[in-house]
Amino acid sequence: MFPAQTYVTRRDTLRKMIGSGIILLPGNSDMAINFPNNAGAFRQDSTFLYYFGLANARLAAIIDIDNNCDTLYGDDVTIDEMVWTGPVPALVDLAASVGVKHTAPLAALPDAIAAARREGRTVHYLPQFRGMELISMSTLLGVPVQQVNDGVSPDLMMAVTQMREIKSDEEIAEMERAFHVGYLMHTTAMSMCREGVVEREIIGAIGGIAMQYGWGCSFFSHVTQHGEILHNFSCDGKLVNGRLLLCDAGAELISGYCSDHTRTYPVSGKFTTRQREIYEIVLRAHDRIIEVARPMRYQDLHNEALYTMACGLADLGIIKGDPREAVAAGAMDMLMPHGLGHGMGLDVHDCESIGERGDVYNFPFSRVADRAAAIACCTCRKVWQLRPGVVMSDEPGLYFIPALIEQWKAEGRCKDFLNYDLLASYYDFGGIRIEDDIIITADGCRRVGGDKKIPIMVEELEAVVGR
Repeated sequence: MFPAQTYVTRRDTLRKMIGSGIILLPGNSDMAINFPNNAGAFRQDSTFLYYFGLANARLAAIIDIDNNCDTLYGDDVTIDEMVWTGPVPALVDLAASVGVKHTAPLAALPDAIAAARREGRTVHYLPQFRGMELISMSTLLGVPVQQVNDGVSPDLMMAVTQMREIKSDEEIAEMERAFHVGYLMHTTAMSMCREGVVEREIIGAIGGIAMQYGWGCSFFSHVTQHGEILHNFSCDGKLVNGRLLLCDAGAELISGYCSDHTRTYPVSGKFTTRQREIYEIVLRAHDRIIEVARPMRYQDLHNEALYTMACGLADLGIIKGDPREAVAAGAMDMLMPHGLGHGMGLDVHDCESIGERGDVYNFPFSRVADRAAAIACCTCRKVWQLRPGVVMSDEPGLYFIPALIEQWKAEGRCKDFLNYDLLASYYDFGGIRIEDDIIITADGCRRVGGDKKIPIMVEELEAVVGR
């Protein structure tokens, strides 16, 4: 948690950006696993954490813009609850620690919302995506669960993402700390990589490191010999020489700030000629992004990565014709069917529950697409304008997905640019992704972690994998 003034300043800035009404920010509740008292590890809502800094369950807050007043809603633990939880700071003390002077029990929150509405004041809130919070908001707002996200505030969506995407020095310092935990996770994974080891053994080891030095992993670690599966949650594979192991993993600190890195390396500790050829193409794209990234359009940076890899693939005969024309025609979308990167911060995909990715949570992003384009913030990657202080992942990859290649071939897609006969010989290759986190500066970018790098060059990996 940062000093109280950090949160006071953030809330004051948000008040000015919104202008009038009240802002309702619900915190998260505990989530049961298989019976009510068996809750999973609690994770606070990231926006609540950003403005109120409290990682406690069953809290909510109202930022009253018109009356310049913030109120924290919650309940002090009872003696019966304390038997199970131990002493918990009183609500008034939690509030004071983040510069909030007013508190009230949770039972008072519905009346506060109702009173604001009677006065004709706007209740601003963000899209909700967790079941418990949707139900809670349904009760608070008096609308069916299915209609909760129909009333979200575009003003609040835009303001929150504009604020959260630009990281302060204290936020970047936290992300630098998260990098060092991630460094230990990835180098441990490399040292464990050898024939016969089961993928989940590595996941368990690096997850223990993440918990030892922070709150745990920032997402479920992907440790797999099937790197062509972008998010492969299967982890029972036994490592086999000749295969590549992709490790996509990150750490989350107690503060909530995250890291996210990917490395791909040979199980045997030695790249084959073909593996090295593809690896070095991806590495060139990764390094090219660090060379050219600066305040610019995200989409231009994405296309630069595609072009760099298309040039390398053209040298191998996989791409036919002019590489730039191949990129323009969409040929590379088959080989890298994801974006170059994503925002980083309190979420490992920062603010994506608020922006265009929120479509999957029953929020029609098309309603605010024009406003997103006007301010060009991270709510929509297609129009995202990278600014100084943005932290994002740099993660180009090449993936040989047999079913996808066969589909494109059958449809004749980009047949003038893709050598389908040669691609057939890569069906057992898998995939390669290389990922680091970068900070956009006024005239360029720099890596999170500074000069310290997770091993990345071919020679570096061959020197440490399995050692």
